Amino acid sequence: MIDPHRPQRRRRVLAVATGLTAGLLATAGALTVASTADAATTLGASAAATGRYFGTAVAAYKLSDSTYSNILNTEFNSVTPENEMKWDATEPSQGNFTYSSADQIVNRARAQGMKVRGHALAWHQQQPGWTSNLSGTALRNAMLNHVTQVATYYRGKIDSWDVVNEAFADGGGGGRRDSNLQRTGNDWIEAAFRAARTADPAAKLCYNDYNTDGQNAKSNAVYAMVQDFKSRGVPIDCVGFQSHFNAQSPLPSDYQANLQRFANLGVDVQITELDIEGSGSTQANSYASAVRACLAVTRCNGITVWGIRDSDSWRASGTPLLFDNSGNKKAAYTSALAALNNGQPTDPPPTTTPPPATTTPPPSGSGCTATVSLNQWNGGFVATVRVTAGGNQLTGWSAGLTLPSGAAVTNTWNAQASGSSGTVNFANVAYNGTVNAGASTEFGFQGTGTGPGTASCTAR
Repeated sequence: MIDPHRPQRRRRVLAVATGLTAGLLATAGALTVASTADAATTLGASAAATGRYFGTAVAAYKLSDSTYSNILNTEFNSVTPENEMKWDATEPSQGNFTYSSADQIVNRARAQGMKVRGHALAWHQQQPGWTSNLSGTALRNAMLNHVTQVATYYRGKIDSWDVVNEAFADGGGGGRRDSNLQRTGNDWIEAAFRAARTADPAAKLCYNDYNTDGQNAKSNAVYAMVQDFKSRGVPIDCVGFQSHFNAQSPLPSDYQANLQRFANLGVDVQITELDIEGSGSTQANSYASAVRACLAVTRCNGITVWGIRDSDSWRASGTPLLFDNSGNKKAAYTSALAALNNGQPTDPPPTTTPPPATTTPPPSGSGCTATVSLNQWNGGFVATVRVTAGGNQLTGWSAGLTLPSGAAVTNTWNAQASGSSGTVNFANVAYNGTVNAGASTEFGFQGTGTGPGTASCTAR
């Protein structure tokens, strides 16, 4: 939301902009979070009954508003600081760190047993002015120092960090956003995650972005990055989906399937900045669908709405939140709570993921085998292929797959593809051709149609 006390910067895509995070909760002596026994009456307690959180973004300067604070203290069990943890707020001059506003949020949240989502350690917006004088190695080092200092300061107090925010570009290219951080080198995201893990080992480390709620070029690019990070041991624990919806960009039909395919990579998924413009039953139904989608995905461990009352939203004219300007519960609130209390989705999951296919065990002497893990949805798939060396080290390998009729490969990572339909061969790239005896490497590809279930492997 737009904070009138702070200069704002924002981009908007498909009428859906990025959210800023806010968090704070109680004023002194305020009500404590409702217990699980009250699950039928509050959002946070109902979510907690299924092992999840239901949080909100909050601006610290609004805590003096009694209506705002009472809703915050009663309804939510997680908070996200809206601006107070961003780079410009925490390091206004290089090497000079200030945490007073963020401390207010964190300390009060923890006193009431609420989780805190840290937002955001590295982002191309809301950078302090002094960063504009830096580039290359100097900017990279300043970014890593910032990540290290802030995450170390809050070590043990943050449930999840948005380590990197909005690093991918919009449109059909599926590439990285051009930014001063990207120009320090394509590995800057990995470097930020490694620094955050060292600084705050117990916190979940998340990548957070917008317009990634369904399967598209941007979400596919994020998916490929997460898959790559997981395969190489880069520390990433969760992916945040901002989920800003309106009539031009509604909740996508494959929302749940998209959350699930990321969860299948072995990361948690979180709805981090949910708001849905509209009113009445249309808005209410969309909120219920979003909640049910999260409940249907085991590794979807929480939902955060981007503000409390409509008047607190950065797009207030669209009345996108659960409480009206006066703090009254809307139909959207009732539907969201009902979906939470149901404890499981009322609609069946739209897709299923078959178990990994098995092939003949690795030969005892030389050679290799390949197995396929398939994430299939209506009209498309992502396949992960694991290549395992036999009794001898591989110095090169190739894998062959036969695609079903009508299927085609559209994108490949960690391998070189020959062909796009029918029989397709994949060969190692420079950095994963050597595989020790008994060890494995992985590559992946995305396609349209129905994915293959088996693969062959040849040592080269």
